Formats: sequence, structure tokens, C-alpha cells
Amino acid sequence: MEILACPIDKHYPLELHVFEEKEEITEGLLVCPQCDRWYPISDEIPQMLPDDLREAKDDLEWLRRWKEQVPDKVLTQGKPFKLESQAIQRTSPRQEIV
Repeated sequence: MEILACPIDKHYPLELHVFEEKEEITEGLLVCPQCDRWYPISDEIPQMLPDDLREAKDDLEWLRRWKEQVPDKVLTQGKPFKLESQAIQRTSPRQEIV
């Protein structure tokens, strides 16, 4: 992962956030601190496509699925897609989900 660079601005290293790990990172997130673009890692594969080849529906669904682990900055300011700030509600450890 340390050799990966942002396909947009070529910045490296990227920030790595691991959500699930077995022998390899199975689910996670790469973030470019230079341009605020984020790239999901799904089924051990970093999805590092340029903006024009990414699907908003798929990326937003991925963000919603992992929003508890995704950094707030990605949820509210990430590129090319972000969740609406009013739609982001994290569950605090004291709240009970009914």
C-alpha cells in the first residue's frame, strides 16, 4: 500500500484506514491528504479510478455502509462524492439501536 499514489495529483503516501483485516486488508479506505479524494478498498482491492470512471451510486452506497469508520472529513468534504452533512448520524456507544 505504501507505493500507491493518488491517480489525480500523484501525491503519496496516502492515508490508510483499515476496516476489516484477515491475512490482507479486506475492507478499508485510502485518502489523499493533498486533494481530499478517497478510494475504497473492497474485497482486498483498492478501487483507484479517476473521477470520471467512478459510479456515484456505488461509491455513496459504500460510504453509507462504512460511515461509522470513515473519517468525518471524507463524509463531509471528500471527493468526488460525499454524504450530505445532515444525513450523517453516527451512533454513539451509549445510544441503543432499536
